[in-house]
Amino acid sequence: MKKIFIITGEYSGDKHAANVAREILKKNPEVQIEAVGGENLEKAGVKLFCNHDKMSAMGLGLKIIINHVMLGKRIADYLINDYKPDLVLLTDYGGFNLNMAKVLKKAGLKIFYYIPPQIWASRKWRINTVKKYIDKVITIFPFEIPMYKEKGIDAEFAGHPLVNQLPTLNEKDKFLQENGIDCSKKLVSVFPGSRIFEIKNLLKIFMQSVSLIQKAVPDVQFVICQAPTIKDEQLQNLVPADMKILKHKNYELLAYSDALILASGTVALEAALYQTPMIISYKGPEFFYWVYLLVRCIDHVSLPNIITGKDIVPELVQHKAKPEIIAKHIIELLTDETKYQKMKTELQTVRHFLTEKNSAEEAARIILENL
Repeated sequence: MKKIFIITGEYSGDKHAANVAREILKKNPEVQIEAVGGENLEKAGVKLFCNHDKMSAMGLGLKIIINHVMLGKRIADYLINDYKPDLVLLTDYGGFNLNMAKVLKKAGLKIFYYIPPQIWASRKWRINTVKKYIDKVITIFPFEIPMYKEKGIDAEFAGHPLVNQLPTLNEKDKFLQENGIDCSKKLVSVFPGSRIFEIKNLLKIFMQSVSLIQKAVPDVQFVICQAPTIKDEQLQNLVPADMKILKHKNYELLAYSDALILASGTVALEAALYQTPMIISYKGPEFFYWVYLLVRCIDHVSLPNIITGKDIVPELVQHKAKPEIIAKHIIELLTDETKYQKMKTELQTVRHFLTEKNSAEEAARIILENL
């Protein structure tokens, strides 16, 4: 019986790894899979060595570091001395997983990496670690392949998980009516982020932008998309009492809005796949911004622009993250039909670059062929 061990560190990795595990077991039920993961992997029929709930804690505190080191030692001891898998599948969570790769590869285990660290975005020197300790990289972006091939790293493109995972939505009027949104007015949805420091740094700026847009375009309405990680009280005093806030409706808002104000992140790619015009804005502490400038490898910050290599979506980062600049771009999208349609057309090309491959199926195929 062949054995696989999967290591994830947070919810998104758990979800993507669970889909891969499901496909592996569908193609070969005899494969034994254990993992460090969460509820998604468990529901997929994978036995958990431990739950990764505490691994995704933010920060560099001594307690967090010690917990990660101790967990890494437990995993290594178990895999090397007891479980002895035929293949270890690292999924996302680059900092922890690259360190695990060093230990496990030295012990002679075969290491694959699905959704590898975004080396193309920052700290490009990490590619040397990948070359030394990873047997095969399974990428989700096509532009990563030449970068790995150039270094002599075995890499294969599996397609991006979002292409097949985003729900198809076609009940706009019903959604608007059920949520008290006026069907006769244009809708702009605001996604201020999923972390509290993003709310603190961005939401006030976004709300000032909303005020400016309302003055220029009277027939527009706004909705705040509240991430499940943000508590109600964390939005108090930041959002006007008469502004609608919706939870667990992010896909509908991405698909049905006329325009979007987004904090940078995967949400921009989701919006692009729904072909909804948007602006990307982000602002953090000044010190971290300067550190980011030192380690970044590319000029773009939003995935639609990175994937296509074009300036499709306005990127209003740090010193450009000002209410009047954000408002200007959204007003243009709402009032200039030519500009609006141009962005929609260009966003269609994003899916073309990612292809229609089912990422989980492709990753499972690659793993089983090499098992």
